[in-house]
Amino acid sequence: MKLSARNTLKATVKKIIPGTVNSEVILELSPGVEVTAIITKDSVESLGIAEGKTAYAVIKSTDVMLGVD
Repeated sequence: MKLSARNTLKATVKKIIPGTVNSEVILELSPGVEVTAIITKDSVESLGIAEGKTAYAVIKSTDVMLGVD
């Protein structure tokens, strides 16, 4: 995976809280250190994001996006 964003944090998906349109994805960077992203339910499904899997918090400007291998 190559990105233009310079702030990419590898993490484990700790919890997914689904909503009607968006889902809240909580990533654990290390024990007790978490970051949360709000992404569409379609993105959760298409990226195969699931609890326990590895994902990347990609921070660019004021947005936090997720990426997977």
